[in-house]
Amino acid sequence: MRRIFLRAALSCVALAIPFAAAAQDGASYPHKSVRLIVPFPPGGGTDAIARALGERMSVDLKQSMVIDNKPGAGGMIGAEATARSPADGYTLFVGTNSSLVTNKFLYAKMPYDPDGFELIGLVGITPLVVVINPAVPARTIPELVAYAKANPGKLTYASFGNGTTSHLAAELFKQRAGIDMLHVPYKGASEALPAIIGGQVSVYFDTIVSSIPHVKSGKLLALGVTSAKRSQTLANVPTIAEQGYPGYDMYPWYGLVAPKGTPKEVLEKLRASLTRALADPKLVERLGPTGAEVTPMTAAEFQEFVRIDTVKTEKVVKAAGVALN
Repeated sequence: MRRIFLRAALSCVALAIPFAAAAQDGASYPHKSVRLIVPFPPGGGTDAIARALGERMSVDLKQSMVIDNKPGAGGMIGAEATARSPADGYTLFVGTNSSLVTNKFLYAKMPYDPDGFELIGLVGITPLVVVINPAVPARTIPELVAYAKANPGKLTYASFGNGTTSHLAAELFKQRAGIDMLHVPYKGASEALPAIIGGQVSVYFDTIVSSIPHVKSGKLLALGVTSAKRSQTLANVPTIAEQGYPGYDMYPWYGLVAPKGTPKEVLEKLRASLTRALADPKLVERLGPTGAEVTPMTAAEFQEFVRIDTVKTEKVVKAAGVALN
């Protein structure tokens, strides 16, 4: 009887060890540096956001946050690396709307599950701006729509690539306005801006940061921004929603996520640290040049934000017939 009791007791202890270790790990987190995977090359907007955020959170967590750039395949290489990492809080990912939402509707096969992450929090959004070549006879969104309807097929629009948010924001606009414009994809602003300034294309859905110098110089005209609220950077430019299309809302966004199964205690610590970081005026100021507008949300609000964006993006992609493989 004593042997049976001893075996049972030892079994209970063995079963309890993993739970005790997990609890202890959650309580002591972080006790070493944290890797923050960025799915784009160094020097870009997402990289700048990650580095600024990482530095601020490192101070708060009292451990270094090491940036690990893994660019390629529309963010899928970085996302896959994150998904395959241990779910212990020591690997995090700067998830974008592309990697967490859009890719699932663009690709038939993917090396990771876009839903296979723990959502920590939204970092910020980057509103786009609709700019036109001054030769286009329109000065507002309604005038652009009227011109497009009167001249079907005449307008062309640039984007920074097939399936990008720039492309899908324009497709959503076309669908909502009931107009026809020919898509001309480019490899980023470095190609698209010279094309629209030179008159090769008529319209461009661009990031505010890259377009604003040309708007100020008069080489381009800004007609509307794609976020629900006006941009802090272009406060004098009304939204598309304000100009007759209520509910129009599409732009790139950036969030902090972790591999599925990361302990709740660790996630709560990271959420609290992120909240404190985003409330720091110095971080907000540092993110300004990237075009990102800090948008703090609770965990529940971020979950709902991603759900709404998923529903909207699926409709746009299917209606536009966009597919990349």
